[in-house]
Amino acid sequence: MKELRIRVLVGVFVVAGVLSWAGARLWNSVGTLPSVPLAAPIVLALIAAVLLSTALSLRARLRAQRERRPGAKAVDLMMAARAVVFGQASALVAALVAGVYGGTGVFLLELLDIPVRRDQALYAGFSVIAGIAVIAAALFLERVCRLPEDDDQDHGGSGAEPAA
Repeated sequence: MKELRIRVLVGVFVVAGVLSWAGARLWNSVGTLPSVPLAAPIVLALIAAVLLSTALSLRARLRAQRERRPGAKAVDLMMAARAVVFGQASALVAALVAGVYGGTGVFLLELLDIPVRRDQALYAGFSVIAGIAVIAAALFLERVCRLPEDDDQDHGGSGAEPAA
């Protein structure tokens, strides 16, 4: 499985932001721009918390297994692979959502004198921050689940691939 590339996430964020900003300008000129929901940053923050807790749990279990502690619970490779896939998918969606809310938030900066739009700009900003937290937690989870590379490649060994 390929590692998640930050360039791809930044690209998704920027493209979604520019399209969202242009769409918000067009939509507002034709009618009323839909509001930014209060639940958006809350849901993204919950996803970040789940990813972070999964990464911390797996890291502790892998450390206990590596140190051969008695009673250490083994890590199922399929579970780790599923966790990494969940993290990668969450990071891609978070980059897209954060870009959309970022572009909408930039547009809403022009309308800060209207109290409702000011609140929506704030929600959009918190959504971008929560989206970045999801991406950071997903990258941390991916790093935790990566197998150490084989240092002895010249003696018939092969490089280890990511665990997931």
